[in-house]
Amino acid sequence: MNPRKPAVLFVCVKNGGKSQMAAGLMLKELTDQGRPDAVDISSAGTLPGKQINALSAEVLNEVGVDITGQRPTQLTEEAMLDAGHVVVLGAEAKVPELEGVTVERWITDEPSERGIEGRERMELVRDDIQRHVKELVARLA
Repeated sequence: MNPRKPAVLFVCVKNGGKSQMAAGLMLKELTDQGRPDAVDISSAGTLPGKQINALSAEVLNEVGVDITGQRPTQLTEEAMLDAGHVVVLGAEAKVPELEGVTVERWITDEPSERGIEGRERMELVRDDIQRHVKELVARLA
């Protein structure tokens, strides 16, 4: 019997920053381990924006991750069921509880609460998400 390949769906409100960063960082982590296809990775937003956050893309590019070709996507129950494992980034996004779907929430560092804005804020957010991603890869792949 062939066990189902693990899948994860990253969710935030706009799907322009944190969830896209998490998806890109997870793909990079798996690729660095020589296993880019070990986990199906997707992302979505509860109220998707129009485009990728430029600063998110910029700070990811610094660590070898390119999300500039991605587009925000609407979260659907079908996508949640397909993945089976949903990671919600931050406290704002609300997702439905669905039978058979594991949901975990990452309360990520929010440097703006400490008065840190702009590029420095986004680098700290990236690094915190990367730490969470490494732990998730160790569990799933």
